[in-house]
Amino acid sequence: MSRLNYGQPLPALEIPAVGGGMMSLPGDLAGSYGVILIYRGSWCPYCNAQLSAFSRALDTLSELGAKVVAFSVDDEDTSAALVAKRGLRFPVGHSADAGKVAAAVGAYVNDDPHYLQSTGFILAPDGTIRLAVYSSGAIGRLVADDVVGFIRYLTDHPEAR
Repeated sequence: MSRLNYGQPLPALEIPAVGGGMMSLPGDLAGSYGVILIYRGSWCPYCNAQLSAFSRALDTLSELGAKVVAFSVDDEDTSAALVAKRGLRFPVGHSADAGKVAAAVGAYVNDDPHYLQSTGFILAPDGTIRLAVYSSGAIGRLVADDVVGFIRYLTDHPEAR
């Protein structure tokens, strides 16, 4: 499994969305900067903190022209409960196939129990990778304030895009 690098397009992913329908990535983020948060599961305190921080930063990210989505292998009921408990204000996917996602984007996978390790991407409006963060364990992930600063930098410095 190879990791994605700067400038590569994000491979197409279809993930069921909490509340119905499908998240189609990167298509649903097209025309905006995109932030994709793959989280370990609702049981992970680090993931809960990360998702809550991105929800709090959502207004600022929206002002910068960025959209946020997140998903995990959790089932729909568990994911919906997390959305409600944390007041998440961005689309959250559920029931991701860990093997397929890992094969597509290079995320680390925990074998037993079977879940995806924290992985994050920042996409340019054309769906190409601007930043990829891969964690092999509980810590090491995108931080909302850093993402706000990075997207601000990209918008203020067109040559860096």
